[in-house]
Amino acid sequence: MPNVTPPNKYKLIGKNYTTGDLYAKVTGKAKYAEDYRADGMLFCKLALSPMPHARVRSIDARAALAMPGVKAILTANDLPPAANSINDNGNVILANPRGFQALTNEPLFQGQPILAVAAIDELTAAEAIEKIKIDLEPLPFVVDPLVSLRPGGPNARTDGNVWVRVPPTPVKPGEKPPAATPPALHTLKWTSEDFEEAKAGRLPLGKSTEEWHVGDIDAGLKNAALVLDETFVTPNTSHQCLETRSTMAYWQNGKVYVHTGTQSTAQTVPAIARWLGIDVSNVVFISEYTGGGFGSKITGDITLVIPALLAKKTGAPVMMRISREEENYIGRARPSLHGRMKVGFSKEGRITALDMYVVCDNGPYDMVGDAFSSGRIVSVLYQPQAMRWRGVTVLTNTPPRTSQSSPGGMQGIAIMEPVLAKAARKLGVDQVALRRMNAPEGKAPFGPLVAGKQQYATSAFIKEALDRGAEQFKWNERKVNTGKRNGSKVRGVGVSISSYSGGTVGFDGLFVIKPDGRVYIQSGVGNLGTESWTDVHRVVAELLGIPWEKCDVTWGNTSKNLPWTCPSGGSQTTHAMTRAAHAATSDAILKLQQIAAKDLGGKPEDYVVANERVSRKGGGAGMTLAHAAQRAIQLGGVYDGHELPPDVNKFTVVSATALAGQGLMGVAKDKYPHDGNTFSFVATFAEVEADVETGQYRILDFL
Repeated sequence: MPNVTPPNKYKLIGKNYTTGDLYAKVTGKAKYAEDYRADGMLFCKLALSPMPHARVRSIDARAALAMPGVKAILTANDLPPAANSINDNGNVILANPRGFQALTNEPLFQGQPILAVAAIDELTAAEAIEKIKIDLEPLPFVVDPLVSLRPGGPNARTDGNVWVRVPPTPVKPGEKPPAATPPALHTLKWTSEDFEEAKAGRLPLGKSTEEWHVGDIDAGLKNAALVLDETFVTPNTSHQCLETRSTMAYWQNGKVYVHTGTQSTAQTVPAIARWLGIDVSNVVFISEYTGGGFGSKITGDITLVIPALLAKKTGAPVMMRISREEENYIGRARPSLHGRMKVGFSKEGRITALDMYVVCDNGPYDMVGDAFSSGRIVSVLYQPQAMRWRGVTVLTNTPPRTSQSSPGGMQGIAIMEPVLAKAARKLGVDQVALRRMNAPEGKAPFGPLVAGKQQYATSAFIKEALDRGAEQFKWNERKVNTGKRNGSKVRGVGVSISSYSGGTVGFDGLFVIKPDGRVYIQSGVGNLGTESWTDVHRVVAELLGIPWEKCDVTWGNTSKNLPWTCPSGGSQTTHAMTRAAHAATSDAILKLQQIAAKDLGGKPEDYVVANERVSRKGGGAGMTLAHAAQRAIQLGGVYDGHELPPDVNKFTVVSATALAGQGLMGVAKDKYPHDGNTFSFVATFAEVEADVETGQYRILDFL
């Protein structure tokens, strides 16, 4: 890694700055999907299911189609079939025919779209919807996962009520893995005896569909000085993004142009292609601004195919504006976990055993990973000496679920933290000390055994965070007054810790230094309000030694040649794309050094890049970045992008090829070492005042 700036010398990283989108946002000039207009644009409205589960027996749209201004109707029969996908490693992921589709003939939740109407305006489209006769056959439904698990309980789908992962086929060394199989749908019912536990307010521990264990759980519980057995329920939480998933689409010269919100600009292109059954080269995606995603718009939303297909059918642009009510139905939600924790503690507070059981309220469609993720995060964060995790993912006739910030991890931690607080009180152990003794450090192991071994973290410094936080918060001083009353009010201090996955690797960075001396950075990161679309590229200017004011970031429009970028989900963007930007900058620095050596003599390693120049170490001849960019064009080949690294993604190849010949190109795939799984960790402290008579509370301090 050439030219790595020492941590205490950073000029840009970790410093405040004005982002490239700020002016447009505060002046109202930022254009979201709903702000776009085109000549002859039509509007579409959706017909939603009034029932939580039903089958469409017939649709009579004759009266609607006869209305002036109504241009087309779209039903589930007009949708392309579910398509396979391919991951970054070239492995095929088979389509799930039971996955969520934009329109359906068997609605599985109230508010699910059945059909769409395109008309000259929204009023006409809405009136046409009222004239369509949809004959629905009511089917059994269930909204509580435990009700579905009861003997004789209803199933959310006609062919089952629980998702079961299909184990991957063993692969011999050197062989390519077979296509990944979607989960299977099974029927699972617990016994009446299982549900006897519910009478005492405890989650029944019936048969699970997934399980793993590490260590001797029975011995850990037997030898514990304290065992707590607690049942919890975390809420289903709708995402409710400020911007609904409105979409405008049109076709031009065989390409579809789609405007909608997304968390991941580059990654949304293959998703659109898959949903529409077309080649990625025929997709142009525009999303400069997105009003929040929180995990519900990682690659946009499949409902975007509705205006896209209506646009193709009518030959006109089509706008689909989603109302807040519709967003409440189709905007996804975090799944509830019904959890039971049986936790053993030593007299000092160390967790000797943790027996964790969760039931996930999945909604009716694609299997979410929150149940499995909850066990994984609890394992890494609290480092139990022995652990068993069991889970069941149950389908219900409620709005579809998907990832929401720290999916699974948040629920697992919300279940576990009160257990730790209770244990500390019962054992007479300090709350901070109990968490510290159970916190991970270094390459902390976690999760189930894989090939006989647990996986491990790249690093963990939560103990240091607890120490620093306790000092800044003055924990030892403030805890003395915890619980003291003043009239009806009582104050208390508390501490908690949290963790989640912190990043991935293997994505591409791309930029061009042009003869005007400016750096033109291409960003495939979505602009969902977190500013990571620009933050991750600050490393480019830092390493090149160029002012940020001389960097231009292009984002939000795939026709402008963006590189292959990670999905902005799972808290991975800052880690993954800073690494990718660093890799591209290292590539550019090496090229700058080589050009200087060619023109000025010596070896590439004799030169350093800083202060907008490439100069000989210790003083002497050098050249500006602008001059080096001009020389790169003259030299061609790898220097100006006419020859590209063989390992960058084909998505990046297309973009880099279009940019070739404009200056010195920095382009590379992140291939830096990565030993373990990256996690983020946080320790928080708070002081709260509560009124024991009214229940009103105030957060007085938070660190």
